[in-house]
This record gives sequence, C-alpha cells and structure tokens, in this order.
Amino acid sequence: MFVVVGVTGGIAAYKTVQLVRLLVKAGHEAHVVPTDDALRFVGLPTWEAISRHPVTTSVHDDVARVRHVALGQAADLVIVAPATANTLAKMTAGLADDLLGTTLLATTAPVVVAPAMHTEMWRHPATTHNMRVLRERGVIVVGPEEGELTGGDSGPGRMSEPEAVLEVALAAAEGGAGDLEGLRVVVSAGGTREPIDPVRYIGNRSSGRQGVAVALAAADRGADVVLVAAHLDDGVLAEASAGGRMRVVRAGTAAELGSAVDAEADAADVVVMAAAVADYRVAEVSPLKRAKEAAPVGGITLDLIENDDILAGLVRARRAGQTVVGFAAETPGEGETLLDRGRRKAARKGADLLAVNEVGWSRGFESADNAVTIIDAAGEVVAARRGSKRDVADALWDAVLAVRKKK
Repeated sequence: MFVVVGVTGGIAAYKTVQLVRLLVKAGHEAHVVPTDDALRFVGLPTWEAISRHPVTTSVHDDVARVRHVALGQAADLVIVAPATANTLAKMTAGLADDLLGTTLLATTAPVVVAPAMHTEMWRHPATTHNMRVLRERGVIVVGPEEGELTGGDSGPGRMSEPEAVLEVALAAAEGGAGDLEGLRVVVSAGGTREPIDPVRYIGNRSSGRQGVAVALAAADRGADVVLVAAHLDDGVLAEASAGGRMRVVRAGTAAELGSAVDAEADAADVVVMAAAVADYRVAEVSPLKRAKEAAPVGGITLDLIENDDILAGLVRARRAGQTVVGFAAETPGEGETLLDRGRRKAARKGADLLAVNEVGWSRGFESADNAVTIIDAAGEVVAARRGSKRDVADALWDAVLAVRKKK
C-alpha cells in the first residue's frame, strides 16, 4: 500500500519515526512529506533512511513528475502525524502553500490525523471549529491523549502512540473508520452528586477521565457515541466536547444519570457504565441551607437511602445483541484480593464484562494512569492493562469486540 506520511512541526515528530518504521516493516511503501518546521525536530536524513525513499519539502523538486499532485494521486492512505494546530487550520481552509498542503488537496484517499499540541491550543474555539469541519469532511482523527506535555504541562494534547495511529489508519484504508464502525455506544462518566441542601452534597473523587477516555476511544474507532456525563473535572468535559466527536448528555444525581442512560440505552449496541454512581442519597433534602447554629449540639445525623442499581437494571433490560459493561472501583480488605471482590460483584451484577480497578488515596482517581483487570460474567479474566487511561480504554474495547464475536 502506498502511504503518504505528513509530518508537521511539533516535538511529537519523534513518534512518527516509529510510525514510519512500523509501516515499512509491515510491507507498505511509506513516503514522508515533512514541513520545513518538522525538519527542525527530526532531520531529512532520518526520514529518508527510515522510509527508504527520497524526501523533500518543496513543490519545486521533481517538477517533471508534477510531484506536488502525484503523491496525493498515488496515495492509498494519508497520515498526518503529528498534526499541529496550524496544520489543522490550514487543512480546514484548504491552503496549499507547501508540498504537504498540495498533497492533501490532491488526494482522494482516506486521511487520518493525529493531533498534538498544548492543551490550551487544543481547547481553543478555533481548533474546536476546525476539528468539527474536518470530521464532517471525513477526516479520521486519532487522539490526542491526556498526559505530560513539553514544558512540564499536563492535559489533553499528547499525540497518540504510533501503534494506535497505525491501527486506526490501516482500518481506514480497508474501508472503515475503525473496528467499532456501525456500533451505537453509550458511555457514562464522572461522579454523581447527591444533594444535602442547596449548598452541600455527597460526592466522590472521580474526575471522569477514564469514562471520557472510553468514549473518545470508541469515537476514534468509528462508533456513534453518546456520553452521559455526571460531574467531570475541569477540562475533562471540554475534551469530550471538542470537535463534535460525540453527543454529550449532562446528569447530576444518580437518579438523573440512571434516567439518561436508560433513555439512551434503548438504541445502543453497547452500554458502558464507567460513572462513579453514589450508592446512597439523603432521605430528605433540605430546601434551605442547613444552618450550623440551628444544628443539635455535637452535629447532625443524615438519613441515607439506597439508590437504584443502574448497572443491574441495564442488565435486566438488556435486549438480544446488546453488550453491557460495568466498572468496579474497589479497595480490597485484609485477606482478600482485588479479583475476589471483582468476581463477587460480577456475580451480583450479571454484566457481560466488568472492568475492575483498585482505588485508594493515591491511585485510580484523579490520575492520568490506571490499571484494570477485565472479567466476564463467569468471573474469568479476559484482559488486563496498566497504562494511560486511553490505553485502558482501548483494551476495554478490544475485550468488548471479543465478547460480541463470541456471542
């Protein structure tokens, strides 16, 4: 397969060296088209050595072959990695002021972009608009992921790993946006908040990052995604909303989240309950702030009542062909293992898959990384993954596809 790899001016260009190497090792013909700025990060000799083809940035080289359109016409697949904010803006406007720009305008092949930039640039309204336009035109987007960025920053904007980009790109070349194409997916994320009064609530430490990563991974792999979002940390909701990659439905309490998920689940092929749902709510919510001076000496007592089990309800209502996935955040006690607790929960819930992860004061919640063990309804381990929350999300979707194939 004839693959054009556009490389733009970002530090993540070093990852694209591995991407080109993977393409060549797989037997594909890789032609690298860097921008002038890209060569400030990785030099021309490296691209020629790794691709085994001459490399130029100029539309004036190899004029006899009309190279500035020949590459685009010959391509079976075009990958732009990293794709900077500037390049995405130029693609949206259709600018062709360099070899990469002319190649992109001259091709009818699938185009895959792997954005990489600082978080503020990714969330800027201009970039959000550009991503929405490019998606509408059929451009396939991989990432970006959340994690450490240059300069000590952290947040969404890190280029996806070469292996992930390659997987999506090859699927696109085979005629699909990804292995989840055609599936309708509902994912819940974030922590619910149960009001005590108009000011206070009972909540949890969930940031929503893992659930949003699951939703974004599904969108990147071709699914039609609805995200039912409870409370999400700053920036997580913006990341989910960026570029129109999915429809977002907001929910506050467990009851609201349950109603929203139930409404969306009717048409879903897969439902993933990644939200951290409160088990209990306050029996009587005060219409006014509970004043401290009006409280009994020594404090107040709150009566709590149990919330409905949303996951168990989804399992009971599961229709033929639908897959229901749950998450279990656990803190194993003395004499028991994480897997023990997960298997007991799997037996109670009856979900097709249960992703079990250990949480604590310094793990699981409010972290860029996670570690999960995925078990099936019988309690058998089908997968395990430790890494970024995007890595965990992709492992989960691999497991979902496997269980659906088995069905």
